[in-house]
Amino acid sequence: MVQVRVAGVALDAAQQHVILLKPLEDLPGEGRLLPIWIGAQEATSILVAVEGAPVPRPLAHDLMREILDTLGATVDRVEVTRIDEGTYYADVVLDTPVGSRVVDARPSDAVALASRTGASIFVADEVLAEAGVSDTVTGEDEDGVPVDAEESVDEFKRFLEDVDPDDFRG
Repeated sequence: MVQVRVAGVALDAAQQHVILLKPLEDLPGEGRLLPIWIGAQEATSILVAVEGAPVPRPLAHDLMREILDTLGATVDRVEVTRIDEGTYYADVVLDTPVGSRVVDARPSDAVALASRTGASIFVADEVLAEAGVSDTVTGEDEDGVPVDAEESVDEFKRFLEDVDPDDFRG
């Protein structure tokens, strides 16, 4: 498992939301991103949590956090465990008063919940190897030299215009 962070949420050429997960310990020139296509509501929920934006009413993932708090449970970590025919699978690992519990979840919900609770996010090595793409966004070239952020964003937009979710089907 590789620990990752939310590097951003973007729109692809078809106006579908993509969450970008980036390993915490990438070596210069070896950067990878894991794009996972998600729904608009989940994208909004993740962005609200990552940016700490106030909402007038709790979102579904806020409710999940409150339920866990009420039951005395905490989110230990979330794990993107596998990809099967283009569908990603994740687990939410909970610490509860009766021990550790693992709950099956969509990666978008797992990441949204982790973003609210401060839980660590992990991706299976095999998933990153199969579906990860070169990082053209976060600011270093192959030699670890910083690149212009605007140029990186433009390059990533070109990538999103050409990529298709079907490219990641097994």
